Amino acid sequence: MRHFLDFEKPIAELEGKIEELRRMADGESINISDEIARLTDKADKQLRATYAKLTAWQKTQVARHPQRPKTGDYVRALITDFTPLAGDRAFADDAAVIGGLGRFQGRSVMVLGTEKGSDTDSRVAHNFGMARPEGYRKARRLIELAGRFGLPVLTFVDTSGAFPGIDAEARGQAEAIARSIEACLEAPVPVVATIIGEGGSGGAIALAAGDAILMLEHAIYSVISPEGCAAILWKDAAQAPAAAEALRITAEDLKRLQLIDTVVAEPMGGAHRAPEEAMAAVAAALAAALAPLMALDGAALRSRRRQKFLDMGREALA
Repeated sequence: MRHFLDFEKPIAELEGKIEELRRMADGESINISDEIARLTDKADKQLRATYAKLTAWQKTQVARHPQRPKTGDYVRALITDFTPLAGDRAFADDAAVIGGLGRFQGRSVMVLGTEKGSDTDSRVAHNFGMARPEGYRKARRLIELAGRFGLPVLTFVDTSGAFPGIDAEARGQAEAIARSIEACLEAPVPVVATIIGEGGSGGAIALAAGDAILMLEHAIYSVISPEGCAAILWKDAAQAPAAAEALRITAEDLKRLQLIDTVVAEPMGGAHRAPEEAMAAVAAALAAALAPLMALDGAALRSRRRQKFLDMGREALA
């Protein structure tokens, strides 16, 4: 059953009427195909009009849509011969970060990302995509393993942020995130990151410091959530829509600021409406980003990557 967001209510009403008419037509002699076609056309136009002018806050809602494809979906769709790898070799395995070896379009790769889960049980099991230190230490281990064997790294980012619990802080959350970022920046192999939903704070950057950063059209990427920003600046989480606009968290904004490299177009109505189409678009963008990077050696990749991040924001501040 399709889940509709608050701003999609007019679309939901039209699609509800269409479904009701289809049920009425089943087994009946009446022909209401013309009315169904008319409403279908109206619903399509309403969908296009709505998604052509989404606000930053509405895009935040789309990025968090419960039916949006998750990291595990991308791994299953794009990676063959996937072999999961677990544990940080120090404390535990963190299910909020999944990763392992596989093949992308025939090429051996290391793939990892934050996994939110798709239903109540899986969300709890994956801690809603909020990784603890052992998750980032696992990521670092897999990135370093990829460097040792000359495998490009593909990361998928979908997290509201790192887990903020006392136990995580006690085990060195900040240090673990910093080491994961360092591993990305120092990797002697190509690193291509894709923001597929939420890219929140250091928990996202830990897996996104790559040679190429791709971002889905309706994903978001920010130093803090709109709600967190509103609570700090206005002492009122209800100001989240205003904070979303001020933070410049959309793919369009971030591409203009040169903080990401490629915006991957989503199917009309968001990736959740046509997951296979969305994942195929990501596959094409990944292949295009990875191809030129494979021609560079480790020293060139590290130098280029370092300069890429040093240059971020310079033109915006000029």
